[in-house]
Amino acid sequence: MAQDIRVKICGLTRPDHIEAAARAGAAYLGLVFFERSPRNVSPAEARDLCLAAPPGLVKVALTVDADDAALDAILAQAPIDMLQLHGHEAPERVAAVRRRYGLPVMKAVGIADAGDLGQLDAYMAVADQVLIDAKPPRHSELPGGNGLTFDWRLLTGRRWPRPWMLAGGLTAANVAEAVRLTGAGQVDVSSGVERAPGKKDEQMIARFISAAQGE
Repeated sequence: MAQDIRVKICGLTRPDHIEAAARAGAAYLGLVFFERSPRNVSPAEARDLCLAAPPGLVKVALTVDADDAALDAILAQAPIDMLQLHGHEAPERVAAVRRRYGLPVMKAVGIADAGDLGQLDAYMAVADQVLIDAKPPRHSELPGGNGLTFDWRLLTGRRWPRPWMLAGGLTAANVAEAVRLTGAGQVDVSSGVERAPGKKDEQMIARFISAAQGE
């Protein structure tokens, strides 16, 4: 039976992949502003990608410990709908970004074991949404998009006051099980719909969204 699962395709870099994600039924489009990522785009590139997006899709800017000047530069050019903070931003920084820009803010929180769950409450209090992701390896250069999962049973039966999104190593092969175990109503994918790092595949995008929605 089909489910109303909202899907975010993150790390998009080409207009045709934006269109493929929209055609397949994505709800969110993620653009990465992090120079060390193979999915990095400039504010000017992001502007063109946002303009290629059909109306109604939420255009999300993923940043990592960005200061106000960096956020100003992105928003001066790209018509972004939501800011995703994917670094070590404290709850106070999340609240400050939300006040300054008047945009919804999603905070990514990395999970490896049950001891990491406690921080979710602090971010739920200040963010509009929380992205629950797999914690990156200790020496990883990337805060996300590493293709890693965590034990989804850690989230079984849990409820939070804010919308949240599941990320971390999701693919067309495992997303249905992840949704079943966690009760997630939203999922995020990046490397799971790529042929190679940063290289999205239109058929993989379509298969992932179909699998997430139980089609």
